[in-house]
Amino acid sequence: MLQGRIPSFANCSKLRVLDVSYNNLVGQFPTELPPVLQVLRVGTNNLTGTIPASLVNITTLTTISCLNNQIKGNIPSEFADLPSLQYLYAGGNKLAGSFPQAILNLSTLIELDLGLNGLSGDLPPNLCTALHNLQTLFLGGNIFLGGHIPSSLSSASNLYEVDFSGNNFTGLVPTTIGKLTQLSSLNLEKNQLQAHSREEWEFLDSLGNSTDLQMFSVSRNRLSGHVPNSLGVVTEWIGSVKILQQLVLEANFFTGVIPSSLSNLSQLGELYLSSNHFIGHIPASFGNFSTLQNLDISNNNLHGRVPLEIFKIPTIFQIDFSFNNLDGQLPTDIGNAKQLVHLVLSSNKLSGDIPKTLGDCESLEDIELDSNIFGGSIPSSLDHITSLKFLNCSSNNLTGSIPLSLGNLQHLEKLDLSFNHLQGEVPAKGIFKNATAIRIEGNQGLCGGPSELLMQACVVTPSNSTRNNESLVLKVVIPIISMVLLGMVIFGILIWRGKHKSKSISVPSFATKFPKISFSDLARATEGFSTCNLIGCGRYSSVYRGNLVEDEIEVAIKVFNLETRGAHKSFIAECNVLRNVRHRNLVPILTACSSIDSTGNDFKALVYEFMPRGDLHNLLYSTIDYEGSSDLDLLTMSQRMCIVVDVADAMEYLHQNNQGTAVHCDLKPSNILLDDNMTAHVGDFGLVRFKVGSATSSLANPSSSSVGLMGTIGYAAPEYAGGGQVSTAADVYSFGVVLLEIFLRRRPTDDMFKDGLSIVKLTEISFPDRVMEIVDPQLVQELELCQETPTALKEKGVRSLLSMLNVGLSCTKPSPHERTNMHEVVAKLPE
Repeated sequence: MLQGRIPSFANCSKLRVLDVSYNNLVGQFPTELPPVLQVLRVGTNNLTGTIPASLVNITTLTTISCLNNQIKGNIPSEFADLPSLQYLYAGGNKLAGSFPQAILNLSTLIELDLGLNGLSGDLPPNLCTALHNLQTLFLGGNIFLGGHIPSSLSSASNLYEVDFSGNNFTGLVPTTIGKLTQLSSLNLEKNQLQAHSREEWEFLDSLGNSTDLQMFSVSRNRLSGHVPNSLGVVTEWIGSVKILQQLVLEANFFTGVIPSSLSNLSQLGELYLSSNHFIGHIPASFGNFSTLQNLDISNNNLHGRVPLEIFKIPTIFQIDFSFNNLDGQLPTDIGNAKQLVHLVLSSNKLSGDIPKTLGDCESLEDIELDSNIFGGSIPSSLDHITSLKFLNCSSNNLTGSIPLSLGNLQHLEKLDLSFNHLQGEVPAKGIFKNATAIRIEGNQGLCGGPSELLMQACVVTPSNSTRNNESLVLKVVIPIISMVLLGMVIFGILIWRGKHKSKSISVPSFATKFPKISFSDLARATEGFSTCNLIGCGRYSSVYRGNLVEDEIEVAIKVFNLETRGAHKSFIAECNVLRNVRHRNLVPILTACSSIDSTGNDFKALVYEFMPRGDLHNLLYSTIDYEGSSDLDLLTMSQRMCIVVDVADAMEYLHQNNQGTAVHCDLKPSNILLDDNMTAHVGDFGLVRFKVGSATSSLANPSSSSVGLMGTIGYAAPEYAGGGQVSTAADVYSFGVVLLEIFLRRRPTDDMFKDGLSIVKLTEISFPDRVMEIVDPQLVQELELCQETPTALKEKGVRSLLSMLNVGLSCTKPSPHERTNMHEVVAKLPE
């Protein structure tokens, strides 16, 4: 691999092709070149400076490629006089300014790549009228490049590849795009394109003329509509684009059912429909796909069972059905998916046993079954999947022991079995030796394992050594001991009953301002706890929307699942917190109910003021609000800042209230609720700890000093992973992550965050010069690209954004001692 600077080639008078791509060359773009040079390739190096205008003197140039360097400036205006230039590749640099007008004079251009730069402004409306010989056009990744997609695209009738992704194009997709009959790839993702009515979707009809289309993406735009008013045209369109291989419609506003006719795309290899509002079932006809590799329909409102037909697709490589309402059992047919590498079914309502046949999927590297209702034991057949790297079965109802054979999986990097009902000894080999690679908290019956896990020791019962001793024990000792023990048990029960009446853990008494309410009142308010009124599920509880008839008020009723270990303590903890602390940015409690249900079982619930705007997580990632308009339209820069201020005020109060220091331990967007005025309220106090002096206590058990792992992956402070003590600094870390998420609109568990990259690291390396490349594109549009906004206001908005992100970074320092505290945070934020 070549290093250093590019030497002079001026004396190589007959040199026609100079290709020094893919090296480690540095310095300026070369200027000393032979006069008859035709092809110049210097891409994928570390060149700096600008593209020299002197290249215009080499009139024989047909190809210039300087891809993937550090070149600044813009395309020189002198390039308008290059008579033979056919191929210009300058993508992946730091070019800036408006679209270079000189290019419009290069009528000989066949391929143009200016993607992944910093170009801004609108595209010239006559772009393809001037460049009518274009065959490929790459302008993606210029986040300040906007305006409308020019209808003149159709003038370049030989275009077969168009990439406008990652820009800020607005308005409608021109129907003239359908005149590009040679089109094989059209990428319009990550823009602000719109389509609502049937007429605005005509561009999709017109693409039926592009019979060679193989790749089509309009993901992460603002396309919406019900079937058949929008996606209904897909049915007609499919008959024309039979060789389509990649269809990407994710992160829009689509509603209605998923058209089963999509399965007629016989050559489809990738189908992405995630982050929309599709309803209904997953079409069983998807099993007819014969070449499908990637199927992602996550983050919708789908229900019903996982079709067994899906697992009969011979080529299926990746399945992501997470964040839906799928229920029922996982089909045993899953074992047919021999090529499956990634299986993601998180956050549904799947139940029953995890199929043993899952172990037949020997190509799997990633299994994510967390946040469902799976029961039974972890199948030992998983040890057949020798390629497995990630296994997440957390937050289910799994029982039994952890299979010893999981320790044999040599490639396993992450294992999360937390918050189940597992029991017995933790295996001591393999991944279990790495305390940072596994999560097993929330399983009260586990013990033993490697010393690094800091688990309690297992109780071992020694066996007798001789047959004679065994006989003696069987014949004499055991009967005597049994009689003694029986008497002690009976006596103990009588004593316990007497004490239990006076010393059992009681529900904290609320003042008279909290009215009494019965189980029957809450049952009536929720129509018998109907699933139609279910608005959320958590680790220990379910939340229902209800109407208290007598008071005619709408409430949120949090019903605790007392069969789940820790639920009773969580109820007591929340009662204590809500009785002792009151603040305008904490979720207002109306009353509590501790009673028995209609079947005679214990029943415990909390009644809160209903928050019509839901939680912050849904506000960020769901796109239709309760009145049918776009939530993203509501989340302006100022509203995001107000949410941050509200949450900061709540956390400062918890940390410094007159009852002592309360540590929330689980701050995340789903625990932040918003009322009609978009005022944020922090809720879910089931894990709160009070700190008085240096002592820490659980509000459910004041004598307890045991902490365990706290929080949620992605939001929990790094010191918790190592068993660190509960502290306000850990809350500050969680607050910082939430702040960054609000402005980036990226989950800290996003797939992009791996190999050492996190939402914090991404912000650090982008701050301050490149933050506009990582923040929510809606904010980019609001702060930079609104033509009506005066420059002074734009600059003020950007300064506010930088100030906010800087606060987030100060809260997420790796060391707790380096982080700011909530009092300082509030002081830095606007009033």
